[in-house]
Amino acid sequence: MSQPSDSGVHRLKVDEVVQESPDAISLVFAVPDDGEFSYRPGQFLTLRVPGAHGGSVARCYSLSSSPHTDSAPRVTIKRVRGGHGSNWLCDNMTAGSIVDVLPPDGGFTPKSLDGKFLLLAGGSGITPIMSIVRSVLAGGDGRIVLIYANRDEQSVIFAGALRELAAAHPGRLTVVHWLETVQGLPDGASLRALAEPFADHEAFVCGPGAFMDVAAGALAPLGFAGSRLHIERFLSLAENPFERTEQPPAEADGEGDATVEVDIDGARHRLDWPRRQRLLDLLLERGIDAPYSCRQGACSACACRIGGGEVSMVRNDILEQEDLDDGIVLACQSLPVTDEVHVSYE
Repeated sequence: MSQPSDSGVHRLKVDEVVQESPDAISLVFAVPDDGEFSYRPGQFLTLRVPGAHGGSVARCYSLSSSPHTDSAPRVTIKRVRGGHGSNWLCDNMTAGSIVDVLPPDGGFTPKSLDGKFLLLAGGSGITPIMSIVRSVLAGGDGRIVLIYANRDEQSVIFAGALRELAAAHPGRLTVVHWLETVQGLPDGASLRALAEPFADHEAFVCGPGAFMDVAAGALAPLGFAGSRLHIERFLSLAENPFERTEQPPAEADGEGDATVEVDIDGARHRLDWPRRQRLLDLLLERGIDAPYSCRQGACSACACRIGGGEVSMVRNDILEQEDLDDGIVLACQSLPVTDEVHVSYE
């Protein structure tokens, strides 16, 4: 069941609730086999959850399934102490439940499944990593080294599935477990020593903020940067995209409209761009199917590349300086600075 509304929201039925660990579940959704709900390994879904005091809240959860091995998409949710969304879903979801979901989005996904991958996951950060693992092993000929940190053995999500995958793909998947109860908290020196033999790999990092900071610091001296280092950061959404109100016009310099050329899905569009209108709003208004999720500058789902001209961003909580230096911007926050701008979606 997947009925998209005019706003792009799908109403999905939960086919199955899988208990992955004592504090984590997976929701398996029923979707039609028509390609309307296709996704890439490592992407996420944004779910509508009833609010604690009425209304609703939006929460992002990564897909742990693979489009290469699974007929139905699934997200995996780990309880967070004090976390309203994760606890409500873990306590209330059953087979047959209906959930409002935004289309799959996110850029934490490999461009090819044939490379050499170093994957670092902490706790529930294994969720998008697991999607990548399954996809590489089934859809490509890549080789994977996974370093997976958890509090204790009981906390390891997908422990059985990882054992089975490693046994089925000897030489292509190596799993290194790090347990805090045995080895203490992961530190930079130890992670660097584990990663050093794989310094020519492409790295993907996901987990709690402190883990990702330590992991990124450990990888930097080994030359991991730019297109060889991917870090998935989820930030709290300041607004609810399911109950979105129109944003007030942002301040912008200059007079008259700018002009933007947009390359997307094999087509080029040339549009007048009002100075106070954000790029994503312009594209959606003109019927162009540009990707997005939060519309608040808190995720990278709407990221695009500036190939000519200049824009300014109202807000950016997700892109690193290296991304900005490479011309990557968030369409939902971009305003024109120059009279002519060229934008491409990859």
